Amino acid sequence: MMAIFGVLDLILDVVFFIMIVHIILSWLISFQVLNTRQPVVMQIWDGLSRLLEPLYSPIRRILPNTGALDLAPLVVFVIIIALRDIILPSVAMSLY
Repeated sequence: MMAIFGVLDLILDVVFFIMIVHIILSWLISFQVLNTRQPVVMQIWDGLSRLLEPLYSPIRRILPNTGALDLAPLVVFVIIIALRDIILPSVAMSLY
């Protein structure tokens, strides 16, 4: 059973890391440090967006429209941190 929790923890850590990279890349693009006309930047941006869109889209449907401010990554961060640091350890401890 601990192997399952280990795999879930690893998946949550990987998603957390991918989200951090996506957010930093979006800041660099917004402040025009990176340009999306560069093929490598566009491929990385498109790949990360395709990976994270299934997580963001259900939350975007629930949240109110805030214009240019996207709160979906923040909500996903809170959910991942809650799962990783609160729910998984408490479930693992209750099984023992």
